[in-house]
Amino acid sequence: MTIEARMPKLALGPVLYYWPKEKLLDFYERIAASPVDIVYLGETICAKRRALNTEEWLALAERLSAAGKEVVLSTMALLEAESELKALHRLCENGRFTVEANDMGAVRLLSARGASFVSGTGINVYNDRTLRFLAGLGAKRWVMPVELSAETLAVMQAERPAEVETEVFVYGRLPLAYSARCFTARHHDLPKDDCRFRCLDYPEGLTVSTREGQAFLALNGIQTQSAQTCNLLLELEELRELKVDVLRVSPQAEGTEAVIEAFAACLRGDRDPLEAARTLNAALPYGACDGYWQGQAGLRQVEEV
Repeated sequence: MTIEARMPKLALGPVLYYWPKEKLLDFYERIAASPVDIVYLGETICAKRRALNTEEWLALAERLSAAGKEVVLSTMALLEAESELKALHRLCENGRFTVEANDMGAVRLLSARGASFVSGTGINVYNDRTLRFLAGLGAKRWVMPVELSAETLAVMQAERPAEVETEVFVYGRLPLAYSARCFTARHHDLPKDDCRFRCLDYPEGLTVSTREGQAFLALNGIQTQSAQTCNLLLELEELRELKVDVLRVSPQAEGTEAVIEAFAACLRGDRDPLEAARTLNAALPYGACDGYWQGQAGLRQVEEV
């Protein structure tokens, strides 16, 4: 299959960490000039992270849209307070930008308005029946759960509704789980309601290692991530063959633009994926992984780099 026959779009997922306002604005200023096609914006992890309020996120969305990006507003994965529900209503009723729903409450609000939406990483879609159900509610795109394999995706692709696009998480620390408890606050022996914003100290999460000293997980407030970084750059041809529409890169504290450029260059055929993957992986503190994609343990790196 030629590159021209199937060119997936590149998407930048929402920032999953707590970064200061200045860092966020500077980051998105650079992203506006990058070759990414779709940008997801918003806080998805913790409502206490208020570097930008809803109006500021919307203003940023307008600036990125003016720069030629398709902007999607992402909702929180776990809502626990009335104020969080009000913020969710504000996003779902914005009337301008598509919303990525990360819980079924957001799906209900968007469906009731007749608004199309993206089914995000916070929603578990493990079979074609669920996908058809969400499509009936208005889903125009779904993000494949990171723990599913290429083999499972092939089955899903054969049965997915024609009007629904498929997006795959191809780079970043894997979002694995959410909890009502804040693990970062717990690590510092602080209550969740008085966490003192310790997540600011960990721009890429707090790494957890096994007793043998192997980096295993990353704690990001209420979210658990993989310590290893998923990198599916070597699977680009397979992703095209599976007719994946969108490839998602998850923002990193450093080097996100280099990741986007690498994927864009490989998609154009201007760079060798093996060389690009080796370069990216060399900069990773705990190595890369592609185990889930290969149908094996998620932390494994199966494809030789």
